[in-house]
Amino acid sequence: MDIQTKLLIFAINMIGPLLLGYACKYQQVFNAGFFNKMILNNILVVCPLVSFFSFWILPINSDLLWVPLISIAMGFLPGGIAYIIAQLKYSDDRERGSYVMAASLSNFGTIGGICVFLIYGEKGYAYQQIMVLFQYVFMFMCCYPMAQSYENRFKKESIKQKISLKAMLFSKNQLAVLGILLGGVLHYLEVPRPHEINGTIEILIHFGTWTGLIPVGYSINLKKIRQYWLSLFDLSIIKFIVTPIIIYFLSHIVIHDINMLGTILVLSCMPTAVNAVITSRIYNLNVDLNVAAFIVTTLLFLFIIYPLLFIGLSC
Repeated sequence: MDIQTKLLIFAINMIGPLLLGYACKYQQVFNAGFFNKMILNNILVVCPLVSFFSFWILPINSDLLWVPLISIAMGFLPGGIAYIIAQLKYSDDRERGSYVMAASLSNFGTIGGICVFLIYGEKGYAYQQIMVLFQYVFMFMCCYPMAQSYENRFKKESIKQKISLKAMLFSKNQLAVLGILLGGVLHYLEVPRPHEINGTIEILIHFGTWTGLIPVGYSINLKKIRQYWLSLFDLSIIKFIVTPIIIYFLSHIVIHDINMLGTILVLSCMPTAVNAVITSRIYNLNVDLNVAAFIVTTLLFLFIIYPLLFIGLSC
């Protein structure tokens, strides 16, 4: 498959479901509950299956030990920079919190999965799944308490957010971990994976991309987010220039697998995640700012950042 064809597939997989989801806002058949179930299907079925199949053939080496640390660093680094900027840029603690969430949480899952798969195939997707796992750890352990603290500042309260380790580790959102473990066990036992599965995996990845992005398109409200569009230039600099340069430089010191390094570079350039919107909604921060950040950074990524990455890494 040539570069032009892969880029066309990428564009269809990214833009198509967003437009379809947005168009669904103007129909009377499916409601928000339907799209919530679509997200749940992605979490409980598609991700665990693809993780299982991918880890079944993933080579285990010492470089993998660095992946969790790098994944968490991809949240801490932009989040720390955004924390400083937010103190100077905004006076409202809800806007400050939303800005930090937009920088800290990146779309490793839906967009990251299809991006690395198109360049590095199943191995890249398997590396991406490990990083997604530890992004969830970072979100639960760091982003949720941080969002709570911003909400408390706005309300002038001092209630501390309690983190349930049990809820974090045994949440249904973590079913992909079971797929990772089962696939790793079969790989360790040298059980051969049937060749017939190869085509199924590609179908599942594309299906997961659409079912992950259609609900996002459905939730977009352009009227409410226009006021933030032009003010997020600095966030784009953090996510697409500063973070990738620092993360890739540090990763290059300790990791020698070329495919893993490329995967890390692609994922370090990811746009703002939908989880940033969800976190802001949970803790009553500025949701419109996060939706604007998601749209602005995603569009920049789709039309500028990823095509450059794809051409550079594929040559």
